[in-house]
Amino acid sequence: MNPAAGGGRSLRRLAPAVRRLREGGHPVTVLAGRSARETLERARAAVAARPRALAAFGGDGLVHLALQAVAGTGVPLGLLPAGTGNDFAAALGIPRDPVAAASVVLRGAAAPFDAARVVAGARAGEWFAGVMACGFDSRVNERANRMTLPGGTARYLVATAAELRSFRPIPFSVTLDLPGGREVVEGEAMLVAVGNTRSYGAGMRICPAADPGDGLLDVTILRAMPTGRFVRAFPAYTGVPMWACPR
Repeated sequence: MNPAAGGGRSLRRLAPAVRRLREGGHPVTVLAGRSARETLERARAAVAARPRALAAFGGDGLVHLALQAVAGTGVPLGLLPAGTGNDFAAALGIPRDPVAAASVVLRGAAAPFDAARVVAGARAGEWFAGVMACGFDSRVNERANRMTLPGGTARYLVATAAELRSFRPIPFSVTLDLPGGREVVEGEAMLVAVGNTRSYGAGMRICPAADPGDGLLDVTILRAMPTGRFVRAFPAYTGVPMWACPR
């Protein structure tokens, strides 16, 4: 669990969610580290002991961390949404209330979803199952994660306004493996989003057609544009995926 999820306001829902899981007849151990790295280490140790499931009580950041622990192990990942955005849980149809989500975990009907891995040179890096953001949106997310106020979607809007003051388009070279062959797209862009799910930032539909179970990644490229036009397009931008790319 992430004690800072939802600005710390979600902690009151932890005890009822744990109680619901225990009422289902399952032993529950609550894991929380002093840092993301320590939390991941504890999660990996727990997964190595082959539990019935690893449940993530937090937002999309904690889900991403938990994914690193379970990917390739066969241990199911349960979601107890308690963050600001909870976009990944929404993509899978998980109830926003963590106690209601605990009931979903108890039913034990695991459903597969896709995950992709970031590779840098010869080194395989982190898994992701939501949206991999590059450019303006990733910088907004970094800024929002450093903020404690305001809460909810407003945090991303404030971070967007702050980032706009200094952001400049970034040169990208994007190589796409398409059904008809490989294609390279080059040029300056405001952002490139690679989506396994449709939204991030508490419901911003950057890849609106993305399906977490179709074996494809959707790619949205927002080309360089004047700041005034960009302000109108983002964060109200709903995204038009340019290509669907096989894994």
